[in-house]
Amino acid sequence: MVTVNLGMLHYVLDHVYGAFMHRTKISPQFFSRGWGGTKLELLERMIKQLFPEVAGQNWPPTVIQPNWKTVWESQTATLREGVFRTPCDEQLLSALPPESHSARVAFLVPKSVPPQKMACVVHLAGTGDHTFERRLRLGGPLLKENIATMVLESPFYGQRRPVMQHGAKLLCVSDLLLLGKATIEEARSLLHWLDSEAGFGKMGVCGLSMGGVHAAMVGSLHPTPVATLPFLSPHSAVVAFCEGILKHATAWEALRKDLAVQKAAMTLEEVRERMRNVLSLTDVTRFPIPKSPNAVIFVSATDDGYIPKHSVLELQKAWPGSEVRWVTGGHVSSFLLHNGEFRRAIVDGLDRLQWKEAPL
Repeated sequence: MVTVNLGMLHYVLDHVYGAFMHRTKISPQFFSRGWGGTKLELLERMIKQLFPEVAGQNWPPTVIQPNWKTVWESQTATLREGVFRTPCDEQLLSALPPESHSARVAFLVPKSVPPQKMACVVHLAGTGDHTFERRLRLGGPLLKENIATMVLESPFYGQRRPVMQHGAKLLCVSDLLLLGKATIEEARSLLHWLDSEAGFGKMGVCGLSMGGVHAAMVGSLHPTPVATLPFLSPHSAVVAFCEGILKHATAWEALRKDLAVQKAAMTLEEVRERMRNVLSLTDVTRFPIPKSPNAVIFVSATDDGYIPKHSVLELQKAWPGSEVRWVTGGHVSSFLLHNGEFRRAIVDGLDRLQWKEAPL
């Protein structure tokens, strides 16, 4: 009788998928155009400025006014799509590609329930998630729990993707920081809109993989308590690009050459060290603890080839009161098979929040 170690099988599946996607010539590598020059310097400066005061800072989100159109309507729900100008400041806007200046959202809402008795969760995109469909499928069954779903199309993705970029393979390292910073600003503005304009009684933010890192940052920086639900997420992009499978999808040689133009010749190890330093800016453990840490639920996979266990546990340790739930599988298999667990975490995270007081 042959016994199969299922955990190893899931882990191997991640590596097989990763090899097929990232080591073949099917698609280009991440950061094939280098570091991003002055844009990277600007973003490093902007993000570093965030940290000294961030713990005491609750700067209000920028107010947005999306323009809505109805996509479909049934007896029980409505799907609308909205467009709004990204709320990023002028410096950030000038660094963003023009295609990303307009943000798009899909908004799936139950009918016949007043908003103050409903919750809404903003779903952020994982790496390569260019459309609304997968996240709408995740949120759809939650309609019967009176939970609405708002799906944000990421900068650099979908209709916001720059012409020169192939798929999800960002051209420069600066693009990764730009994508994150803009996503955080947009998600905070959407949560503010859901609260102050639409009048929802509770809010949450979730995301898978890269989207989970962004969700954790949004939950940390938002001025009011929100359920924060990172799924299959590391504590930092360093883990994904320097430890996990995506290190095989990174254009290290192009990055080395780009640095060599600015400085003396560097070894690949020195280039990787530079990458670790830059991406340490995405370390969520440096961000403040969210207002309701008990409404933070991480769902992580036992045999994830992209995200090592230590990364998840670092986040839990940094945010006392948060919960980690483990699903059996790897990154790819959990993404496909464990939507039920992700939905349960959304319901439970929202249950741990107080309903907002209705205005008199």
